[in-house]
Amino acid sequence: MTQAPKIGLVSLGCPKALVDSERILTTLRAQGYAFSRDYQGADIVIVNTCGFLDSAKAESLEAIGEALHENGKVIVTGCLGVEEQLIRETHPNVLAVTGPHQYEAVVEAVHSHLPPVPNKFVDLVPEQGLRLTPKHYAYLKISEGCNNRCSFCIIPQIRGDLVSRPIASVLYEAERLVASGVKEIMIISQDTSAYGVDIKYATSKYRGQEVSAKFQTLAEEMGKLDVWTRLHYVYPYPHVDSVIPLMAEGKILPYLDIPFQHAAPTVLKAMRRPANQVKTLDRIKAWRDICPDLTIRSNFIVGFPGETEDDFEFLLNWLEEAEIDRAGCFEYEPVTGAPANEIEGEIAPELKRERFERLMEVAQAVSAAQLAKKVGRTIDVLVDDVEPENNRAIARSQWDAPEIDGQVIVDNATGIKPGDRIAVLVTASDEYDLFAVPATAAKKAPKFAEVALN
Repeated sequence: MTQAPKIGLVSLGCPKALVDSERILTTLRAQGYAFSRDYQGADIVIVNTCGFLDSAKAESLEAIGEALHENGKVIVTGCLGVEEQLIRETHPNVLAVTGPHQYEAVVEAVHSHLPPVPNKFVDLVPEQGLRLTPKHYAYLKISEGCNNRCSFCIIPQIRGDLVSRPIASVLYEAERLVASGVKEIMIISQDTSAYGVDIKYATSKYRGQEVSAKFQTLAEEMGKLDVWTRLHYVYPYPHVDSVIPLMAEGKILPYLDIPFQHAAPTVLKAMRRPANQVKTLDRIKAWRDICPDLTIRSNFIVGFPGETEDDFEFLLNWLEEAEIDRAGCFEYEPVTGAPANEIEGEIAPELKRERFERLMEVAQAVSAAQLAKKVGRTIDVLVDDVEPENNRAIARSQWDAPEIDGQVIVDNATGIKPGDRIAVLVTASDEYDLFAVPATAAKKAPKFAEVALN
């Protein structure tokens, strides 16, 4: 039997790029290719790059160089692929360069340099495709590109304007994932709440009915599946209000990932983002009136050109008042080709670092206060990993997205395995994590008062 040619893959960047990598691997697997976990075992290596920030470009170029050194046969794809000249000037020996979500071009490049060897006995691909995440969770991309024109961002230049998938395609993919054992689906795109606007919310046939490609409809249909549905990259448009009752009813997770980026009106205007954060604050309070369990995650940029100390203090106060449960922070970094590069008022690196540290102190305090409210509650968690030697499980609650948020550390974890969804009693918390024991073990244990009396 002729041995199947082996592909190695390095996937950099965001979950959207990870989904692109999964699509490439699924296509290649169906065509007779096998995969290698290391450079030495691969006949060719694909590097899926990130090109959003200059630091990410540098990381991507370094990864390409490493792949060339370790293997020698490298195909480059992804966001940095739009700068082919830069790649070839740095690494002239790459075999091919393609841009983001150009799956056919990547596959054609692989065919050109490493022809497939079809084998009907091994060319089997699971219906849900190949995935690079653990079996119990998956990312589901609903669109490509973005219609926003934020001054610090070049994503529309790289990935183009918004292109939404038909909703039937999205929902059938979700069904396949659930059937394969996935228990949590992260909905991702560049602007999830704009889903469908480019195709004028066109209908497509799903389960015998015409269904509209709308953000609200997508949330409603996902809520009918037996899966945790988590919404990422949601801009706070007015129609987002309509999904909050679904969260309160337990149909989708009470979690919104909203990239606010800042709160001071002058900075938001310079960023070309919605500037009325006072109104947004009122909406957040209204959301929590409907769904008290709502968790909001966001990212913020400090040191944007022209940001004053008053602007920064405004942001800190807003973050506290909004009670942003999960906050990430980035020091502003110029991006080649971004309009923000023309804005006056560059902030010194040491001041950026100081503001970063101050914001993270406030964010940590807010997170600690929010998590402390969970102590004493019984909640459901999804187990990501187990540590048998410590009789401990590493899990996540409905308020925690994988890799970016906190964890729930579960003691007395005998018999628990990755992918389990279990009820636990929260016993303690810190700045980012919850600590718990299985609810069944908690019920068997004597009450604290009884222990004290003994």
